[in-house]
Amino acid sequence: MTKPNQQSIVMLGASGAVGTATLNTLLSCRNISKLTLLGRKTISGIEADFVNQHKISVSDNGSYEAFLTGHSSAICTLGVGEPSKISKEEFIKIDKIAVLDFAIACKRAGIKHFELLASVGIHPASRYFYLRAKGELVEALKDLNFDRLSIFQPSMILTPSNRYGLSQAITLKVWPLLKPFLLGSLRKYRGIPVEVLGQAMAKNIFIKGEGYEILQWDQFYTVFKQND
Repeated sequence: MTKPNQQSIVMLGASGAVGTATLNTLLSCRNISKLTLLGRKTISGIEADFVNQHKISVSDNGSYEAFLTGHSSAICTLGVGEPSKISKEEFIKIDKIAVLDFAIACKRAGIKHFELLASVGIHPASRYFYLRAKGELVEALKDLNFDRLSIFQPSMILTPSNRYGLSQAITLKVWPLLKPFLLGSLRKYRGIPVEVLGQAMAKNIFIKGEGYEILQWDQFYTVFKQND
């Protein structure tokens, strides 16, 4: 990847669209000493000898705390695919509480760098429930004082196939057409191919950094273009 340093990484949410793209990039890396995947189910077809998988309950940090020790970085792509299809309470349980519990456990285990898949427009004072909840989560993560906290804020994530029905099918067709009009401060709202986002989340682990950082459309491509 971009730096010769070895990394040991734990990942929560590797079975989703962005998680899969991130994982596929990590599996091709030459300088990972250990990659631990935590999820509600194991992922088939992985043969790399540096990968360990553990079935856990995302709502019970006691089911995975023992697996966190010895990692330098954590990647969290856990989240509800269609928030509008579940209750607000269930959304908070998964996208906010479970993620924060994971981050707290990572901090206790000595993990220095935490990466989160979030969304553009998040803010703890947002009038929109989803954006407000994600903004509150990020504020809580900042309070944990990781050596490095990387918050990825995509707008529309462009997947090669429609996963959620008619509304997403329309969006996947229309959103790329908006790109020429999203200029200046609106660039962050451009759609991002899921493979580009996933590679950026993986490659960012190997780029030297510290403190709190927000990555949006332009930063995704900057990191994505880094040489392996």
